[in-house]
Amino acid sequence: MKYIVISSVLVAVLFCSCHRNKTDIAQSSGITAEMAYEGVNNYCHSEYDWSVAAENPSIMSVTMGDETATEYKVIFRSYTGALVNFYVDKSSGKTRVVESVPALDVDSVAGTIDLLDYLDKSN
Repeated sequence: MKYIVISSVLVAVLFCSCHRNKTDIAQSSGITAEMAYEGVNNYCHSEYDWSVAAENPSIMSVTMGDETATEYKVIFRSYTGALVNFYVDKSSGKTRVVESVPALDVDSVAGTIDLLDYLDKSN
């Protein structure tokens, strides 16, 4: 009976120590530039239709923008010429989304996303 209890405890500890949730990722090391790019790129590929770029991939892109002490800027450029700016908080992964149409000089806040929802969970 003693071996069953010890085995159960060891299995529980193993599962708990291997599981990293979103909060653990953000708190342990913060968000890196690579993580910001990967998360926004994954988001853009899941939310926007990239089929129009099949013949000409250069008409749509995700690129890194400026960096401040507290956030990264990642930019999605659509085939329409519109830009979507993602401002990723370095400590939490909370991301402000601002859509911009440079030709019309129009910016609008489009909401927020949690970058950690779009990162590869195996990291």
